[in-house]
Amino acid sequence: MQEKLQEKIDGYSDMLFKIAYVRTGNRADAEDIVQETFYQYLRTSKVFDSEEYERAWLIRVTINGCRKMWRSGFYRRRSDVPAPESGTAIDFGEAEEQGPEEHFLDKERARTVLEAVRELPAAYRDVIHLFYYEELSVKEIAEILERKVSTVTSQLTRGRELLKKSLKEEYDLA
Repeated sequence: MQEKLQEKIDGYSDMLFKIAYVRTGNRADAEDIVQETFYQYLRTSKVFDSEEYERAWLIRVTINGCRKMWRSGFYRRRSDVPAPESGTAIDFGEAEEQGPEEHFLDKERARTVLEAVRELPAAYRDVIHLFYYEELSVKEIAEILERKVSTVTSQLTRGRELLKKSLKEEYDLA
């Protein structure tokens, strides 16, 4: 059992952390949510039909954990709700063979785009993150978020438009 749990942690913890971090903007909260997700995984008696269903369940529990955190009395009463950590960039891709300048520019672009994604309303932020960063299909996203495929498609379109608008000044997009 312990080996199976460790295999799941190794396989899914990075993905779940990224999802939680994009939603919370705080590394410590994201780590807590991922830990709680795996605790719930350990406690569940649910039998998963497939690897995809198990992955979807873990993503759903992570997103619900983020919502639960923000609805808690502790966070509602706080006046210093943590803002997204500035200067913190999460590496969502592997660096290729490149010079230090290109590597720095790539990291800066990724940070800028991540900040723009974080600024999106939650519905758009979730679908954009799951589609582009986790590379899930629209159908998979609809199942995970328990929404219609057409809803996810329109949220992707609107999210892209909002991102284009917010990044227009930064990258001078036409």
